[in-house]
Amino acid sequence: MKIGILGAGSWAIALSVLLHRRGHQICMWEFNPADAEMLQSKREHPKKLPGIKIPDEIAIVNDIGVTVGTSEYLICAVPSQTMRSTMQRLVKVTTQEKIDAIKGWVIVAKGIEIGTLKLMTDVLMEEIPGMKSDKLVVLSGPSHAEEVSRDIPTTVVAASENLSLAETVQEAFSTESFRIYTNTDVRGVELAGSVKNVIALAAGICDGLGFGDNTKGALLTRGIVEMMRLGKKMGAQESTFSGLAGIGDLITTCISKHSRNRNMGELIASGLSMEEALGKMTMVAEGVSTTKSVYNLAKKLQIEMPITQEVYNTLFEGKNAKLAARDLMIRESKPEWW
Repeated sequence: MKIGILGAGSWAIALSVLLHRRGHQICMWEFNPADAEMLQSKREHPKKLPGIKIPDEIAIVNDIGVTVGTSEYLICAVPSQTMRSTMQRLVKVTTQEKIDAIKGWVIVAKGIEIGTLKLMTDVLMEEIPGMKSDKLVVLSGPSHAEEVSRDIPTTVVAASENLSLAETVQEAFSTESFRIYTNTDVRGVELAGSVKNVIALAAGICDGLGFGDNTKGALLTRGIVEMMRLGKKMGAQESTFSGLAGIGDLITTCISKHSRNRNMGELIASGLSMEEALGKMTMVAEGVSTTKSVYNLAKKLQIEMPITQEVYNTLFEGKNAKLAARDLMIRESKPEWW
């Protein structure tokens, strides 16, 4: 199978290594010429995924048209806030014939576009001429690149309206250490993968403030409630949030040392401003931009999401993290409901 990867960050590299082991032909696109040249020569990204060698057989290019033109399937692994501009760039340099020849588009970015409040499937549907929803797959779940690239057992879900396409991805991507389930609730899988990053920021803030296991357990439980509320309002299936894309990814992202969003939360709790904390990150913490999107979605849809609101207040309104935690605890008493 000929597979193109748009993006060359840690997750893109991990997937390229995994798919190369499966015997697929891989072409990975890096938008920055200097980074593309570095990856071509070093065959490793020393900052984003140190110690993982990129096999010589994996092509690394700076021309997105080459990647699209030589691929049967495309993995969209650029950050969510640059997904639209990447698709616009792709369309400008690629013929409609080559676009139509792509059998499946696999989205691995997790986020909600600021401003439009659109999910990544929506972005592709809007920007790729002739795109149909049955050509889209969302691959999500608890899957840190640092572990997948080292063959540590990992399980994810491939969601598509087209079950046959989801099963094709399932078969093509699966290995002895990378197990894939299928799902048809695309919206639920996308929302779960996005909102869990907001809760992970809160988890990092809790860790940075020195809170304990009681706090983390409560945060994850009430966090999944917020994810379900938003999902239900937007037409997703509640059961999806109890699966790999929901509670599975939420647990991993909130407790892992590899979690960019949890680490970002810790930096915020240490007293750094959002800008200062972002300056210390070597990779994109998708939860920061997603917090703004989810906060605005909650307001628009009139959904109560108190954890999201306090994370937003802390990041974008300069609210003290300890005060935000206190305000969550002294909210009006009420019965537990989902």
